[in-house]
Amino acid sequence: MNQPREPGIRLVFRLDRPGFRLDVRLELPGHGVTVLFGPSGSGKTTVLRAVAGLEHPPGGKLHVHGVCWQDDAKGLFLPVHQRPIGYVFQDAALFPHLDVRGNLRFGLRRVPRDKRRLSLERAIDLLGIAPLMARRPDTLSGGERQRVAIARALAVSPELLLMDEPLAALDLPRKREILPFLERLHAELAIPILYVSHAPDEVARLAHHLVVLEAGQVIASGPLNETLARIDLPVRLGEEAGVVLETVIGARDLPWHLCRADFPGGALWIRDHGLSVGQSARVRVLARDVSLALEPQRQSSILNLLSGRVTALADDIHPAHALARVVVGEVPFVARITRRSVAALDLAVGKTVWVQVKSVALME
Repeated sequence: MNQPREPGIRLVFRLDRPGFRLDVRLELPGHGVTVLFGPSGSGKTTVLRAVAGLEHPPGGKLHVHGVCWQDDAKGLFLPVHQRPIGYVFQDAALFPHLDVRGNLRFGLRRVPRDKRRLSLERAIDLLGIAPLMARRPDTLSGGERQRVAIARALAVSPELLLMDEPLAALDLPRKREILPFLERLHAELAIPILYVSHAPDEVARLAHHLVVLEAGQVIASGPLNETLARIDLPVRLGEEAGVVLETVIGARDLPWHLCRADFPGGALWIRDHGLSVGQSARVRVLARDVSLALEPQRQSSILNLLSGRVTALADDIHPAHALARVVVGEVPFVARITRRSVAALDLAVGKTVWVQVKSVALME
């Protein structure tokens, strides 16, 4: 009798090069989007290439869904062509002599017909490229080329999709064009994605699990909001500390063009973007937009007043400021306040406070 396979990805990679050492040990979820985030030279792409089998860290170990892809102690190393992966590079790398249809069919050659779990038609639909089938790569925009490259990676019916800064070469309008298609992938396909990026907007919009790398080391790893809410080792998307919340639209206030975004144990009023009641919405709350009070300030322009409990206090980058981690319901927020305010409010771990959220950004 076949045993169910263990979900998730477990890896141990060590690699020494002149001026660089990679030393990572990770246990990652077998679903959703895991983003490898960090500055250039931190080891993000090296980890991705090692998962793909393009790099061979000596002594490494890699298990994907309970199947061993590498265990050098046992003399096991699956070559690239035997790993059920799709790989999307920063450059779409399409074959210039083939039209879009030809590029997609090329990917199918790797997979026997009886092992195709995702039809080519499904990949074409997910990426919205049906009108492009007869066109050559040199006639496509950058966003269109990347969508074709992603569809080609999906055509091999991968068990794991690897994406190495797929939007880095695109301008802002093209990035906005392709991001909704990337969201569809994790929403509609049960294929885990490892996504390399140093772009804060991509992390905030796409990540479910965040791995932060620096100089070849893992400095943080965990669910996105829990990791962003750590103030003992602040992880900033760009220069700003803050959190990202998964919410559901609970109500719309049409006369005032607002809607209520509900999360476990609380809610936030945000601008109405036309989302329907019951629709999921990812929002970002920056620490600079959160203030704290000991009593609810009813006579105020701030609509979002939430009762919470302080769970941690830490220094911020500038000595005038501090960061406070406050849990509302089941969700942590981060507030940036002055150290003078910490003293004036007599803030301490365990204290109940009122969280005032001045601004909330819908990730779209």
